[in-house]
Amino acid sequence: LHLMLLPGVLMILVFNYTTMAGLIIAFQKFIPSKGLFGDQKWVGFDNFRYVFKLPGFSQALKNTIVIAFWKIVLGLLVPIVFALLLNEIRGRRFKKTVQTIVYLPYFLSWVVLGGIFIDMLSPSTGIVNQIIKAFGGKEIFFLGDNRYFKGTLIATDIWKNFGYGAIVYLAAILGIDSSLYEAAKIDGAGELRTWATIMIPGIMPSISTIIIFDFIGNWNAFLWPIIVLQDPEKYPLATALQYLNGSFSYKFGYVAAGTVISIIPVLLVFMMCQKNYIEAVSGAVKG
Repeated sequence: LHLMLLPGVLMILVFNYTTMAGLIIAFQKFIPSKGLFGDQKWVGFDNFRYVFKLPGFSQALKNTIVIAFWKIVLGLLVPIVFALLLNEIRGRRFKKTVQTIVYLPYFLSWVVLGGIFIDMLSPSTGIVNQIIKAFGGKEIFFLGDNRYFKGTLIATDIWKNFGYGAIVYLAAILGIDSSLYEAAKIDGAGELRTWATIMIPGIMPSISTIIIFDFIGNWNAFLWPIIVLQDPEKYPLATALQYLNGSFSYKFGYVAAGTVISIIPVLLVFMMCQKNYIEAVSGAVKG
């Protein structure tokens, strides 16, 4: 059975870990013709200093933190609540239909979804603004107003991906021992108490795993949504660190420096894991 994992492990090693050797470019004045391990000129932290001094760096860093934070929070709450509600549906056919519908956007590319959202959120012809005006409101330029763009970016991303998380949590809920529900029913526990005392603790391992992956991944998941949802020449609204790297992509050292910055969330996750490990060991020793 372990040999069946070998192809996937090799693929990860080759395409994810071996390629990390290329991060040395961040400390070089890289010339592609000389090759990765050629006689390159080492410039130390000059590339980092250049990136930090870029006019849009502070705003890009702020946008990255804000968008990543809300994507992590809402990306956790929305699928959990949806999975709990979906679990309460008794009609199996209806349940499967809803499950499929919410899962479908996960497989669509941002290029396709970008066109759909641009049409739906258009201030003149979009269905969303048509509904707003029908209730007496004023049209909103979701993709061209700095007050709304980051929220729109977060909401569309959550809509695209929450179906996948809901399926994971629903599978975890179905794996909980049914005798616990029977005991809770005998004790007179209502739905909310059952959720709080049985379902949430039961899916906590899945929640912890997804939090760790989301915490790392959401720092580097802005490029395609920003590219397809905004016109940077007219409305440079939500530049993030990953998008900022593309503005100087012709200089390899600067891109590598921007990539190294993304190690920050990995270090934060490592620190959190270390803290939890130390607390667990301390509790065991005291016990």
